[in-house]
Amino acid sequence: MNNITDVVKNLIIINAIIFIGVSMTVQFSGLNIEQYFELYSPLSNNFKPVQLVTHMFMHGSISHLFFNMLSLFFLGPYVEHRMGSKRFLIFYLVCGFGAMLSHLGVGYLAVADLTRLISPEQLNTLLTAGSYTGTGLSNMQAQEIFTSLNTPVVGASGAIYGVIIAFALFYPNLQLMLLFPPIPIKAKYLALIIIAIDLFSGVSGHKTGVAHFAHLGGGLTGLILILIWYKNIFKR
Repeated sequence: MNNITDVVKNLIIINAIIFIGVSMTVQFSGLNIEQYFELYSPLSNNFKPVQLVTHMFMHGSISHLFFNMLSLFFLGPYVEHRMGSKRFLIFYLVCGFGAMLSHLGVGYLAVADLTRLISPEQLNTLLTAGSYTGTGLSNMQAQEIFTSLNTPVVGASGAIYGVIIAFALFYPNLQLMLLFPPIPIKAKYLALIIIAIDLFSGVSGHKTGVAHFAHLGGGLTGLILILIWYKNIFKR
Protein backbone atom coordinates (compact mmCIF):
# COMPACT_ATOMS: atom_id res chain seq x y z
CA MET A 1 0.00 0.00 0.00
CA ASN A 2 1.46 2.83 1.57
CA ASN A 3 -0.95 5.55 0.78
CA ILE A 4 -1.13 6.96 4.28
CA THR A 5 -4.69 7.27 5.54
CA ASP A 6 -6.23 10.25 7.34
CA VAL A 7 -6.47 8.89 10.87
CA VAL A 8 -3.01 7.30 10.74
CA LYS A 9 -1.50 10.53 9.43
CA ASN A 10 -3.17 12.66 12.12
CA LEU A 11 -2.20 10.25 14.91
CA ILE A 12 1.44 10.40 13.83
CA ILE A 13 1.34 14.21 13.69
CA ILE A 14 -0.29 14.47 17.13
CA ASN A 15 2.22 12.09 18.72
CA ALA A 16 5.15 13.95 17.17
CA ILE A 17 3.85 17.40 18.17
CA ILE A 18 3.20 16.36 21.78
CA PHE A 19 6.62 14.72 22.15
CA ILE A 20 8.46 17.71 20.68
CA GLY A 21 6.30 20.26 22.50
CA VAL A 22 6.62 18.67 25.93
CA SER A 23 10.36 18.00 25.51
CA MET A 24 11.10 21.57 24.41
CA THR A 25 8.93 23.09 27.13
CA VAL A 26 10.70 21.09 29.84
CA GLN A 27 14.14 21.84 28.39
CA PHE A 28 13.78 25.56 27.81
CA SER A 29 11.30 26.68 30.46
CA GLY A 30 11.87 24.15 33.22
CA LEU A 31 8.12 23.72 33.65
CA ASN A 32 7.27 20.22 34.84
CA ILE A 33 4.46 19.59 32.37
CA GLU A 34 5.57 15.98 31.91
CA GLN A 35 3.42 15.13 34.93
CA TYR A 36 0.33 15.71 32.79
CA PHE A 37 1.48 13.25 30.11
CA GLU A 38 2.78 10.36 32.24
CA LEU A 39 0.36 7.80 33.63
CA TYR A 40 0.67 7.05 37.34
CA SER A 41 -1.35 4.63 39.42
CA PRO A 42 -4.55 6.22 40.81
CA LEU A 43 -3.12 5.40 44.27
CA SER A 44 -0.21 7.77 43.66
CA ASN A 45 -0.40 11.46 44.51
CA ASN A 46 1.16 12.07 41.11
CA PHE A 47 -1.97 10.72 39.40
CA LYS A 48 -4.14 13.15 37.46
CA PRO A 49 -7.27 12.10 35.54
CA VAL A 50 -6.05 13.75 32.34
CA GLN A 51 -3.16 11.23 32.27
CA LEU A 52 -5.64 8.49 31.35
CA VAL A 53 -5.76 9.98 27.85
CA THR A 54 -2.59 12.03 27.41
CA HIS A 55 -0.13 9.23 28.22
CA MET A 56 -1.10 7.47 24.97
CA PHE A 57 0.28 10.38 22.96
CA MET A 58 3.56 10.91 24.82
CA HIS A 59 6.75 8.85 24.49
CA GLY A 60 9.81 8.33 26.64
CA SER A 61 12.43 8.89 23.93
CA ILE A 62 12.82 9.67 20.26
CA SER A 63 13.47 5.98 19.52
CA HIS A 64 10.31 5.00 21.41
CA LEU A 65 8.31 7.47 19.31
CA PHE A 66 10.03 6.47 16.07
CA PHE A 67 9.41 2.72 16.27
CA ASN A 68 5.80 3.10 17.42
CA MET A 69 5.01 5.56 14.64
CA LEU A 70 6.91 3.47 12.09
CA SER A 71 4.68 0.49 12.91
CA LEU A 72 1.59 2.68 12.70
CA PHE A 73 2.75 4.16 9.37
CA PHE A 74 3.26 0.77 7.68
CA LEU A 75 0.45 -1.29 9.22
CA GLY A 76 -2.17 1.29 10.18
CA PRO A 77 -3.33 2.18 6.64
CA TYR A 78 -4.18 -1.46 5.89
CA VAL A 79 -6.30 -1.70 9.03
CA GLU A 80 -7.90 1.71 8.53
CA HIS A 81 -8.83 0.83 4.93
CA ARG A 82 -10.43 -2.39 6.14
CA MET A 83 -12.30 -0.84 9.08
CA GLY A 84 -13.03 2.65 7.84
CA SER A 85 -11.64 5.78 9.49
CA LYS A 86 -14.23 6.22 12.25
CA ARG A 87 -14.10 2.62 13.41
CA PHE A 88 -10.31 2.55 13.18
CA LEU A 89 -9.99 5.60 15.46
CA ILE A 90 -12.34 4.02 17.99
CA PHE A 91 -10.36 0.78 17.74
CA TYR A 92 -7.03 2.54 18.30
CA LEU A 93 -8.25 4.47 21.35
CA VAL A 94 -10.04 1.51 22.93
CA CYS A 95 -6.91 -0.63 22.53
CA GLY A 96 -4.95 2.14 24.24
CA PHE A 97 -7.41 2.14 27.15
CA GLY A 98 -7.30 -1.65 27.32
CA ALA A 99 -3.52 -1.48 27.58
CA MET A 100 -3.80 1.12 30.34
CA LEU A 101 -6.25 -0.96 32.39
CA SER A 102 -4.07 -4.04 32.00
CA HIS A 103 -0.95 -2.18 33.13
CA LEU A 104 -2.62 -0.57 36.14
CA GLY A 105 -4.44 -3.76 37.12
CA VAL A 106 -1.39 -6.00 36.98
CA GLY A 107 0.69 -3.37 38.80
CA TYR A 108 -1.80 -3.22 41.63
CA LEU A 109 -2.33 -6.99 41.90
CA ALA A 110 1.45 -7.47 42.12
CA VAL A 111 1.55 -5.60 45.43
CA ALA A 112 -2.05 -5.91 46.67
CA ASP A 113 -1.12 -8.27 49.51
CA LEU A 114 1.70 -5.99 50.63
CA THR A 115 -0.47 -2.85 50.65
CA ARG A 116 -2.92 -4.58 53.01
CA LEU A 117 -0.14 -4.83 55.61
CA ILE A 118 -0.03 -1.04 56.04
CA SER A 119 -2.56 1.72 56.58
CA PRO A 120 -3.66 4.13 53.83
CA GLU A 121 -1.71 6.88 55.59
CA GLN A 122 1.48 4.80 55.61
CA LEU A 123 0.97 3.92 51.94
CA ASN A 124 0.58 7.60 51.12
CA THR A 125 3.79 8.44 53.00
CA LEU A 126 5.64 5.67 51.18
CA LEU A 127 4.50 6.83 47.76
CA THR A 128 5.08 10.54 48.38
CA ALA A 129 8.21 10.59 50.54
CA GLY A 130 9.61 7.11 50.03
CA SER A 131 9.53 6.55 53.79
CA TYR A 132 8.38 3.22 55.20
CA THR A 133 9.55 3.68 58.81
CA GLY A 134 7.14 2.03 61.22
CA THR A 135 5.32 0.07 58.54
CA GLY A 136 7.00 -3.24 59.28
CA LEU A 137 7.89 -3.59 55.60
CA SER A 138 11.34 -4.66 54.50
CA ASN A 139 13.32 -2.46 52.16
CA MET A 140 12.59 -4.89 49.31
CA GLN A 141 8.84 -4.88 50.02
CA ALA A 142 8.71 -1.09 50.24
CA GLN A 143 10.68 -0.78 47.00
CA GLU A 144 8.33 -3.21 45.27
CA ILE A 145 5.27 -1.17 46.28
CA PHE A 146 6.90 2.12 45.32
CA THR A 147 8.04 0.82 41.93
CA SER A 148 4.71 -0.80 41.07
CA LEU A 149 2.51 2.13 42.06
CA ASN A 150 4.70 5.17 41.51
CA THR A 151 6.52 4.47 38.23
CA PRO A 152 4.91 6.30 35.29
CA VAL A 153 4.23 4.79 31.89
CA VAL A 154 3.92 6.56 28.54
CA GLY A 155 3.47 5.62 24.93
CA ALA A 156 1.15 4.38 22.21
CA SER A 157 2.54 0.85 22.31
CA GLY A 158 -0.66 -0.73 23.64
CA ALA A 159 -2.71 0.83 20.84
CA ILE A 160 -0.04 -0.17 18.31
CA TYR A 161 -0.22 -3.78 19.52
CA GLY A 162 -3.94 -3.70 18.85
CA VAL A 163 -3.21 -2.53 15.30
CA ILE A 164 -0.63 -5.32 14.85
CA ILE A 165 -3.14 -7.95 15.97
CA ALA A 166 -5.81 -6.54 13.66
CA PHE A 167 -3.36 -6.53 10.76
CA ALA A 168 -2.37 -10.14 11.44
CA LEU A 169 -6.03 -11.22 11.55
CA PHE A 170 -7.00 -9.35 8.38
CA TYR A 171 -3.86 -10.21 6.39
CA PRO A 172 -2.33 -13.29 8.10
CA ASN A 173 -0.24 -14.44 5.14
CA LEU A 174 1.04 -11.06 3.99
CA GLN A 175 4.85 -11.00 4.06
CA LEU A 176 6.50 -8.27 6.12
CA MET A 177 10.17 -7.36 6.04
CA LEU A 178 11.73 -7.01 9.48
CA LEU A 179 14.31 -4.33 10.22
CA PHE A 180 16.28 -6.46 12.70
CA PRO A 181 17.10 -8.97 11.28
CA PRO A 182 16.17 -8.00 7.69
CA ILE A 183 14.19 -11.14 6.86
CA PRO A 184 10.62 -11.64 5.53
CA ILE A 185 7.99 -13.08 7.84
CA LYS A 186 4.24 -13.61 7.56
CA ALA A 187 2.11 -11.26 9.64
CA LYS A 188 0.51 -14.06 11.66
CA TYR A 189 3.89 -15.40 12.76
CA LEU A 190 5.21 -11.94 13.63
CA ALA A 191 2.19 -11.30 15.85
CA LEU A 192 2.64 -14.63 17.62
CA ILE A 193 6.35 -13.99 18.19
CA ILE A 194 5.98 -10.53 19.69
CA ILE A 195 3.09 -11.66 21.91
CA ALA A 196 5.14 -14.63 23.11
CA ILE A 197 8.12 -12.39 23.90
CA ASP A 198 5.99 -9.96 25.92
CA LEU A 199 4.18 -12.77 27.72
CA PHE A 200 7.46 -14.45 28.71
CA SER A 201 9.05 -11.16 29.76
CA GLY A 202 6.02 -10.11 31.79
CA VAL A 203 5.49 -13.42 33.55
CA SER A 204 9.20 -13.94 34.25
CA GLY A 205 9.31 -10.60 36.04
CA HIS A 206 12.44 -9.37 34.27
CA LYS A 207 12.91 -5.63 34.84
CA THR A 208 13.27 -4.50 31.24
CA GLY A 209 11.79 -1.02 31.60
CA VAL A 210 9.01 -2.05 29.20
CA ALA A 211 5.33 -2.26 30.14
CA HIS A 212 4.83 -5.79 28.83
CA PHE A 213 1.34 -6.24 30.26
CA ALA A 214 0.25 -2.97 28.66
CA HIS A 215 1.34 -4.42 25.31
CA LEU A 216 -0.54 -7.64 26.00
CA GLY A 217 -3.61 -5.76 27.18
CA GLY A 218 -3.68 -3.68 24.02
CA GLY A 219 -3.28 -6.77 21.85
CA LEU A 220 -5.98 -8.67 23.74
CA THR A 221 -8.36 -5.73 23.48
CA GLY A 222 -7.72 -5.58 19.75
CA LEU A 223 -8.44 -9.32 19.42
CA ILE A 224 -11.71 -9.01 21.35
CA LEU A 225 -12.89 -6.06 19.26
CA ILE A 226 -12.08 -7.86 16.00
CA LEU A 227 -13.97 -10.96 17.15
CA ILE A 228 -16.99 -8.81 18.09
CA TRP A 229 -17.00 -6.68 14.93
CA TYR A 230 -15.95 -9.36 12.44
CA LYS A 231 -17.50 -12.58 13.69
CA ASN A 232 -16.56 -14.57 10.60
CA ILE A 233 -12.89 -13.53 10.58
CA PHE A 234 -11.69 -17.14 11.05
CA LYS A 235 -14.12 -18.62 8.53
CA ARG A 236 -12.49 -17.07 5.47
